[in-house]
Amino acid sequence: MKIHVSSLQLVHDQFATHSPERVVSLLGPGTEFPVIKGLEPALHHKVELDDIRKPIDGYVTPEEQHVAELIDFLRDWNPQKNLLVHCWAGISRSSATAMIAACLHNPDSDENTIAAAIADASPTAYPNTLIISIADSLMKRGGRMSDAAQKICDDPERLVKIRSVDGAEPFAIPAKF
Repeated sequence: MKIHVSSLQLVHDQFATHSPERVVSLLGPGTEFPVIKGLEPALHHKVELDDIRKPIDGYVTPEEQHVAELIDFLRDWNPQKNLLVHCWAGISRSSATAMIAACLHNPDSDENTIAAAIADASPTAYPNTLIISIADSLMKRGGRMSDAAQKICDDPERLVKIRSVDGAEPFAIPAKF
């Protein structure tokens, strides 16, 4: 099956279209999390943090606890069923989470292959490198996840595309590599 990535604006449409087993919502403080009809609350993991890559006063920085709880939730996901991940714009926190889910359920797959699938699937995917770095450490991937995600973020054309959109088009990557 697939890991679907979406913006908040399109999450209900994506849920109706793909019927995922689980949903991950990553939104900043003060943003209302969607109520997804037809999904048991225990299958909807909500993460409240800002899309930042280093601590900034007044913002909720991604921390180990956020990512550890995310990994625990994703560990119980059955990759034979769809997963839906969304953040505000469907660009950074959600693409990082898609990479984490794919790496978690494909422990012997090359991180560069997974990152390339994300980059190929979306011209605006821009994984949050702090979230990836924390997951890389917790999952003991030896910096390979961080290096692979950074390659996506080092593409200057990608930054231009990101700055020109309000939200990304939904995209998907395989659950199994």
